[in-house]
Amino acid sequence: MTMVTVTVDGQQFQVDVTSSLTHNDDLTVICKGQLRHVSVSSIESVEQIEWVVIDGRPYEVVVDPNLRWIKVFDGLHQIEVQDRSISLARPVSGDGRVKAPIPGLVVRLCVELGDEVAVGEPLLVLEAMKMENEILAPRSGKVTELNVSEGTSVKLGDLLVEIS
Repeated sequence: MTMVTVTVDGQQFQVDVTSSLTHNDDLTVICKGQLRHVSVSSIESVEQIEWVVIDGRPYEVVVDPNLRWIKVFDGLHQIEVQDRSISLARPVSGDGRVKAPIPGLVVRLCVELGDEVAVGEPLLVLEAMKMENEILAPRSGKVTELNVSEGTSVKLGDLLVEIS
């Protein structure tokens, strides 16, 4: 179970999330004492629209790759996600510095120092809790720093890559 605090437009919610043992995109979410079954579609780039199915009802959402905002049927909302087990807000940079959004193990590098990348292009893959998490480029540019290699363990907020 993952326990997070989600702040939406200044209003805080305590959320407990448990993923299915058989399907990683099927979740059980408890928020404000209500149990919800959530299915999240897999997306391949940050520009794609994602569908979330909550208790059998589909919702179209667009999520900022840095988790600073979410766009849903009623508009754009500012968000912040904080993992209660580590008591740190998810790091965001927006300036080309790509920080570890979760602690984990670098299992694959998709770029090398000096490579040109486009927004949404995979930079590396982090493994955490037996799940692979693709880390995508937040902006276009040249990889000017590569602070990890395959097999490197990282903590939340560690600087992974810098794009100029």
